[in-house]
Amino acid sequence: MKEFLHILLPNISAKPNELIEATLQTLNMMVLSGAISLLFGLIFGVMIVVTAPKGILKNAFIYNILDKLINVFRSIPFVILLAALIPFTRMVVGTAIGTKGAILPLVFGTVPFFTRQIESALHEVDNGLIEAAQSMGSSPIEIIFRVYLRESMTGIIRGVQITFISLLGLTAMAGAIGGGGLGDFAIRYGHQRNQTDVTYVTVIIILVMVSLIQGIGNRAIKKNTH
Repeated sequence: MKEFLHILLPNISAKPNELIEATLQTLNMMVLSGAISLLFGLIFGVMIVVTAPKGILKNAFIYNILDKLINVFRSIPFVILLAALIPFTRMVVGTAIGTKGAILPLVFGTVPFFTRQIESALHEVDNGLIEAAQSMGSSPIEIIFRVYLRESMTGIIRGVQITFISLLGLTAMAGAIGGGGLGDFAIRYGHQRNQTDVTYVTVIIILVMVSLIQGIGNRAIKKNTH
């Protein structure tokens, strides 16, 4: 079996530990930046909905600032955002390379995307439920947790699912400028040294990760709707 793998995947067989390390780095980037992005994206998404012109806490100043900031960061291609944030990343975390240096740009690239996912999910909540809660004397906080978040849970789960799949792609792009992980591994060996088996195996691992995220998300959605 080992001989067969060595013939089929000669370059991967020569560096299995590096492949494992790159995979763990990608998972580390996804978990850390994903957790931070989900927290801030959820907060900003709720704020945009409740401070909108027809929101329960309408505030034009906060709404306009958040809306414009999110639009600005969403419009910047991630590779350009990575480069633009290098000085800021160095100042905050002390380095702009490796897994540690990739976390901050990943957060800046993911938060606006997830914020819009949350906004879209919350807009699906029936206005009648919100009005009913208001007529019963519910406070804005109670409406947010008991109506908005509870009634839009399926949409939120779907947004988390899409966000993590997108984030996985961003971690691969982060490897283009030394961010570590599978993207860096594939570029360093698969592209620069023309080791095609490295590229193929990296793609397969990413496909497996996407399938797992999709499967877990679908299961959570199914469970929530029953």
